[in-house]
Amino acid sequence: MPQPNPRLPLYPFVYLASQSPRRQELLAQLGVRFELLLPRPDEDAEALEAERAGEAASTYVERVCVAKAEAARARLVASGHRAAPILVADTTVTIDDAILGKPNDVEHAVQMLARLAGREHEVLTALAVIDADGTLLPPALSRSCVRFAPAPLTALTRYAMTGEPLGKAGAYGIQGRAAEFIERIDGSYSGIMGLPLFETAALLRLARVDF
Repeated sequence: MPQPNPRLPLYPFVYLASQSPRRQELLAQLGVRFELLLPRPDEDAEALEAERAGEAASTYVERVCVAKAEAARARLVASGHRAAPILVADTTVTIDDAILGKPNDVEHAVQMLARLAGREHEVLTALAVIDADGTLLPPALSRSCVRFAPAPLTALTRYAMTGEPLGKAGAYGIQGRAAEFIERIDGSYSGIMGLPLFETAALLRLARVDF
């Protein structure tokens, strides 16, 4: 990865283009100051997450992440706010070469969880940073393997009924009640949560963010 130029100015904060409380908590854990840069009501953010036929999960998550970063940059320029680096992350779950996005409802969440139960799957989180000058830095990709223990449908349904799986790729959050199903992980815990801290710190240093 390229090294930051020590002659360039430091930026006291980063724009975070994410509504995820988990990503906000993880960024704060690094000591990074941030301001939210969220989609406007007239933006079709969901359209950026549309899958393409035959697209590999890694290609998909990186493409979506970069598209969200470019949309956030356009949003910042249009707003007239002061320049600073922009951070975007996107997470997906994949099993059997299929991409498991966010469930549509509780029933859909149960279907996803039943597919994961007793098996291993992969969690991919892509990171994109656009520096204060508008240059997209080389994106990063965190890969982690998660094994779910076998679980009865009643337990999966009970979990889905809590509402926690809704809005989460793969229909679960590792930091929540889904932990009861997770037998082991191989990779980045923070990456599975949605913001791999090692890669995030490296990219933000490269973008000259002061933390």
